[in-house]
Amino acid sequence: MLLQVQTQVHSTLANVKAGFNQELFLKLNPPFPSVDLIRFDGCRQGDFVELDLDFKFSRQKWLSEITFDNENDQVFEFVDEGRKMPFPFTFWRHHHKVEAHENGCLITDAIEYTTDNKFLTYLIYPILLMPFLYRKPIYRRVFRKN
Repeated sequence: MLLQVQTQVHSTLANVKAGFNQELFLKLNPPFPSVDLIRFDGCRQGDFVELDLDFKFSRQKWLSEITFDNENDQVFEFVDEGRKMPFPFTFWRHHHKVEAHENGCLITDAIEYTTDNKFLTYLIYPILLMPFLYRKPIYRRVFRKN
């Protein structure tokens, strides 16, 4: 299943790229589930991000590896892939892409995911969409024109 959310921000590509750091990562996490950041290496190929997710009824680990990164004067992008994911995910690939535009940048979160049940994969879509919609005003606030 593919989920995609795009956000226009009024900032330079250099500013947005510099802002994709641990501080932003923590701001982007919604209130539920609560997240404890165990490890954040960065956004370069070979880096890892490890989380402890507290769902109140259980705690689950999430480990992602950055498997691709690319940048030039028009784009900054990287891909994280789930290595250890909480139930019900069996596959996770998140492509982060920032493209320079005339009035700022377009940030795209494109998430491919599956579960072990096709019905559950579709059912979880609106639940998964919410945390990515939650990011939109945060991106806009953090990446104001500089």
